[in-house]
Amino acid sequence: MTVRLTRRNALEASVGALAMAAFGAISPVRAAYDSADLIRKFTGGKAPTEGKVKLDLPEIAENGNTVPMTVAVESPMSEQSYVTEVLVVGDGNPNGGMATFHFTPLSGAAEANTRIRLAATQNITAIAKMNDGSFYTASKQVKVTIGGCGG
Repeated sequence: MTVRLTRRNALEASVGALAMAAFGAISPVRAAYDSADLIRKFTGGKAPTEGKVKLDLPEIAENGNTVPMTVAVESPMSEQSYVTEVLVVGDGNPNGGMATFHFTPLSGAAEANTRIRLAATQNITAIAKMNDGSFYTASKQVKVTIGGCGG
């Protein structure tokens, strides 16, 4: 079998190589690095404490394109004690940051529901910032069986 190299084939190969080079630069290893940087920036370098944050995600996501997620934080949501922000990151997506939710004492409850896209099996971490400057966290691994935002 003989393959003829045409200008069209050469152009398609070049575009494919450029795309692989561009998208290959953002690997899951870099996303994990990005996630750690996002957390460090969000907390100002403080280590968040385990607890108070509940992260509700399925253990196995049959389709990474649409994974339901609920994040809730135990808080009285009063003027004296309330959640100001919750950051959600994933260590396996091309871009680690997934969502940031903002709350006030008038919010009533520190809870948010959404759907996220997961490129592959990965750890999802939620960090809650309290009005007194303390941070709480929870993590959960989600196994993705069909590709999401990564293919």
